[in-house]
Amino acid sequence: MSEQCNQNCSSCSESCTERKEEFDFSEKPHALSSIKKVIGVVSGKGGVGKSLVTSMLAVTMNRMGYHSAVLDADITGPSIPKAFGIREKARGSEKGLYPIKSHTGIDIMSINLLMDNDKDPVVWRGPILANTVKQFWSEVIWSDVDFMFIDMPPGTGDVPLTVFQSIAMDGIIIVTSPQELVSMIVSKAVRMAEIMNIPIIGLVENMSYFKCPDNDKEYKIFGDSHIDEIAEEHNLKVLAKLPIDPRLSAACDKGMIELFEGDWMEPVGKILENMEDKK
Repeated sequence: MSEQCNQNCSSCSESCTERKEEFDFSEKPHALSSIKKVIGVVSGKGGVGKSLVTSMLAVTMNRMGYHSAVLDADITGPSIPKAFGIREKARGSEKGLYPIKSHTGIDIMSINLLMDNDKDPVVWRGPILANTVKQFWSEVIWSDVDFMFIDMPPGTGDVPLTVFQSIAMDGIIIVTSPQELVSMIVSKAVRMAEIMNIPIIGLVENMSYFKCPDNDKEYKIFGDSHIDEIAEEHNLKVLAKLPIDPRLSAACDKGMIELFEGDWMEPVGKILENMEDKK
């Protein structure tokens, strides 16, 4: 190493043992795409309602007057088209692929929109799964999107790692549930985001409580919540606590998530809106 070394390896042509090169693995979006903000929705484990939260966030921002989109990166468990009631298949041209628009104008791309039979399993190895997600980013034409929400596969494995490396995200939202076991899983997701240097917008707890329609009391079906302790431990915000509401489940099953009633996501929408204002 030269005595005049300024520690900036990117501007130096010397080949020395102390050389530390930073590699950029990020993929560029399609040349015709326009995407302002990209928000990843992640969970340390499956079954906590990550896809539900992703759908509700997209609907909330759409209701607030923004053009929202959903990139379904959960290739082996795609549920976004079902929640939005989309049966139409995606089409393309020599320019690229086009997302399908939902009933209220939300752009959506999912592996189920490309398969002849959406009930067929996706039996692919990790690299193919990861490359498919990258193609959804780089080969799909996302037009004038204000907020894109990426429904990430659960866990901290190969595909989430590739997505974090390939797509420049403005932040992630971590979805969890009340069980104490989940606190350890959330810590893993938080640590992964820190390693990848991705900002964490906050936590959303799903299935937090059940509000009885007969007496208006709240019951903790899955035990007491630990999300406030987890948030304090990692210096994060609790963005929302979603109830167990049969109407939400019914809306997803019927493909009518865009008609859900409730203001649980509005505080999250305000935070995201402020992010947009800073641009």
